[in-house]
Amino acid sequence: MLINDFDKWCRSFLDIELMEGRDYSLNGLQVGQEDRTIGKVAFAVDACRETFEKAVEEKADLLFVHHGLFWGKPFAITGPQYKRMDVLLQNNLALYAVHLPLDMHPQLGNNAVIADILGLENKDGFGDYKGTKIGIKGMLPSPVKRDDLVIRLFGGWDPSIRMLPFGPEMVSTVGIISGGAPKEVEEAIALELDLYITGDAAHTVYHQSLEAGINVLFGGHYMTETTGVKAVMEKVRKELGLETVFIDVPTGL
Repeated sequence: MLINDFDKWCRSFLDIELMEGRDYSLNGLQVGQEDRTIGKVAFAVDACRETFEKAVEEKADLLFVHHGLFWGKPFAITGPQYKRMDVLLQNNLALYAVHLPLDMHPQLGNNAVIADILGLENKDGFGDYKGTKIGIKGMLPSPVKRDDLVIRLFGGWDPSIRMLPFGPEMVSTVGIISGGAPKEVEEAIALELDLYITGDAAHTVYHQSLEAGINVLFGGHYMTETTGVKAVMEKVRKELGLETVFIDVPTGL
């Protein structure tokens, strides 16, 4: 399969064009030759030297990531950035990144998969970002203890997981925005949700959450954004027949 065809396939279900001008990430092919044939695709959360080197070890032709290299402003290709780019170019490893279009996808997105793991029903958009709902909210079929939801999501407690247990112990309604969205707890409070789930913890929402009486689960930026990447990986394997591999490089954050 040519990289150009892979790009067209991704754009057929990920709203990359919709988010142009709104998502400051450069979504799509960031490094690589469009006419190159690919047979193996590696998947990871972050574009960094470690994931690049591991993708090379796996003999991947293309690396699909959630967090790419380019974030809305130019930078010099020197120092660590040069070393990163050098790994890609010396090994002819293409880099493909999808940020918000992956977060917001209603079936394959980070938030959608988390909602499915929890078994949420009556799902709807949540978390407005420049006129687009990035997250998901919904209701559990029956109330669940908040600690049990951590086990359901992550298999247990991890040093990167934090909870502000300021709401009801038995949770019925949940809002989810993966990654770095602590301030969006305001929308969860306005909707009187029992639990808000995001990735990054923030000191600034502690008292706001306490006074509002809401539970807030900080699952870690990394851990809450592996789900969508893995879902796309499975879609690639099933629909395109390409060899795939997930490169796990947790940051503990």
